Amino acid sequence: MALFKSGNPTLNDKTFNNSTYIDFTQEGVMTVRGTMNKFGFLMLTVIAGAVFNWHLYDQQNYSLSHTLMLVGLFGGLGIALLIVFKKNLVQYVAPAYGLLEGLMIGGISAIVNDELKEKYPGVIIQAVGLTFGVAIAMYLLYNFKIIKATQRLKSIVITATLGVVIFYLIDMILFYGFNFDVPLTSWNNSSWIAIGFSLLMIILASLNLIIDFDMIEKGAESGAPKNMEWYGAFALLVTIVWLYIEMLKLLMRFANRK
Repeated sequence: MALFKSGNPTLNDKTFNNSTYIDFTQEGVMTVRGTMNKFGFLMLTVIAGAVFNWHLYDQQNYSLSHTLMLVGLFGGLGIALLIVFKKNLVQYVAPAYGLLEGLMIGGISAIVNDELKEKYPGVIIQAVGLTFGVAIAMYLLYNFKIIKATQRLKSIVITATLGVVIFYLIDMILFYGFNFDVPLTSWNNSSWIAIGFSLLMIILASLNLIIDFDMIEKGAESGAPKNMEWYGAFALLVTIVWLYIEMLKLLMRFANRK
C-alpha cells in the first residue's frame, strides 16, 4: 500500500502525487495550520447555508426549504465528484460545496427538530455537540498515538467506506428514482438493527477522522503544494458532515423508541 491512503474516498494515494505540477515557489507548501484555517472557513460556509435554510423552514416556507435541501444534496455530491477528479479546482469550488452542504444540513435539521420538538427538544444542539465531541476525542486519540493510522487500519476503513458510499448511492437512486425507502436507512426505522447500523456508521466515520488527520499531517510533512490545504480541508469537511448526519439519525431513532 502507498503512504497516502485514506478511508475518506476523497483522499487516496495519488492525491498529493498528482498535485506536484504546481509551482512550489509561487504557491508555497501545505501546512497543518493552513489546512485547519481553511477548514474553519469552510465550516462558516456550512453554517451560513444551514442557518439560511433553517430560517426558511421556520418561516413556514417549506416548499423552498425542501427544494434547497435537495439542491444542496445533489449539488454537493456533484461538486464533491468534480473536486475528486479535478483537484486543481478545489480552492475555487470548495466554498460552494460548503454552502450547498449547509443548505442540505439546515433543511434536514429543521425537519428533524420540528418532528421531535415535543418528544426530544434540543436534539439538534445535542447532535452538533456529539459530532464535535467525537471529532475532538478522535483527534486526541490520534495526537497521543492511542489509535494509530496503520496500513491495516487504512485498508479496512477505505474498503468499508467505499462499500458504504456505493450502498448509499443505490439507496438514493431507489428513493428518489423509484420512491422506495430502504428500511435500514430510513430515518423512521427505530428498530435495534437500524440503531446498530447507525452506530456502525458513526464508528466508521470516526475512524475516517483518524486517517484524515494522518493524511493531512503526512501531506504537510512531505511538502505538498499549498493548494492541497484546500483539498485536506474539503476532505475533513466531508467526514464531519457525514458524522453529523449519522449522529442526528441515531438520536432520532432513539427518540422514536420512546
